[in-house]
Amino acid sequence: MPDKKNSRLALLARLTACVLALAAFTLVQASPRIEHWTTDNGARVYYVHAPELPMVDIQFIFDGGSARDGGNKGVALLTSALLDQGAGDLDADAIAARLEDVGAQLSTSSHRDMAVVSLRSLSDENLLQPALDIMALVLGEPTFPADSIERERKRVLVALRGQSQSPAKIASKAFFSALYGEHPYAVQPLGTEESVKALTRDDLAGHYRQYYVARNAVVAVVGALDRAAAERVVARLSAVLPEGEAAPPLPAVAALKENREVHIDFPSSQTHVLMGQPGMRRGDPDYFPLYVGNHVLGGSGLVSRISEEVREKRGLAYSAYSYFSPMRQAGPYTLGLQTRNDQKDEALTVLRGTLKDFIAKGPSASELKASKQNITGGFPLRISSNGKIANILAVIGFYDLPLDYLDTFNSKVEAVTVEQIRTAFQKRIHPDRMVTVTVGGAPAQASGGG
Repeated sequence: MPDKKNSRLALLARLTACVLALAAFTLVQASPRIEHWTTDNGARVYYVHAPELPMVDIQFIFDGGSARDGGNKGVALLTSALLDQGAGDLDADAIAARLEDVGAQLSTSSHRDMAVVSLRSLSDENLLQPALDIMALVLGEPTFPADSIERERKRVLVALRGQSQSPAKIASKAFFSALYGEHPYAVQPLGTEESVKALTRDDLAGHYRQYYVARNAVVAVVGALDRAAAERVVARLSAVLPEGEAAPPLPAVAALKENREVHIDFPSSQTHVLMGQPGMRRGDPDYFPLYVGNHVLGGSGLVSRISEEVREKRGLAYSAYSYFSPMRQAGPYTLGLQTRNDQKDEALTVLRGTLKDFIAKGPSASELKASKQNITGGFPLRISSNGKIANILAVIGFYDLPLDYLDTFNSKVEAVTVEQIRTAFQKRIHPDRMVTVTVGGAPAQASGGG
């Protein structure tokens, strides 16, 4: 037994050393070379050979996030959480023990657009093959054990109750609801207490059967496997999935027709403010002017225009920001801050005024130059580890972005002009048609006396 324990510790030490090395490692070339193929049963594969470290990252990305919940709100998240809680003839403890024995890490996650199953393993055959065995079981033979369902259900219910006590979460939920109405993006990934309590094993198994299929999957592989070995690994893993069908396209997001304001009373000294509208989808033709422009406006931290006006000049908030969240369809464009209850109206006035001024005039030449330098200067960090590259491959594959996306990213950023930003923002961002959500208490009453 001590020998086995020492062996496990040695494997974990090797894995930790590799992870630390990856964090410090920067690729010499401008961007990794992406290769692409489709498996016999229809899974789309994106691969980068990275032989510098003895590791492999594999992701299976399914179009099966909460936007596919339908009437069973929360089913995508609960299905994803249960995949590694029982598979084949193994329970959760056995799965965890076998992964630990070979120093591998397996995780599952679910978001609005997608559900992901990920594996990180050392590339040594004696360690990789057992890890692949576990991933194949999790992908192809989840058992959804009754006791695990109840345990995960309780965990989700606790999270939902916690969110009901968080003004930030309350604001986010109200924001998505007001922004998207009946669109699937309005659905909260956690679901509701009522919907989660009502979910059955058949609901989870049904969601799994419909969406965890090869034609609905993108596979990202990065690591110390040559092309032939990567093809064998992916063929083996995808073979456990039925061919199935790709999920149908999501409906387009309707543009807002007027301003809408939602205030939710909450016993707090701070008011959380979210303001925005449907923004853009992945692959949007205006992506780079909007992305670079927003970096100037509110996406570059304390040096952004919004932060300067709200925080530095007036001290109305510690943090004020804006960002795009592009998805399959138009994800939200969000502007936000947190301020004292008695400063809410002033902070909102400044936020709206700063946005309107930016739309009218665009960035200055110096602001645009600084943002371009910041974005392109940070580019190497985006591809500084296998895991980061795998995440980018997942985005490229899932959203059908071009294979040269990384090769051309910096040049497209550099090509953006002040006029392109101004034109894109004037065409796409509408301050007179936005949702504004505020969550907080009433202004504190001034005390009397001299």
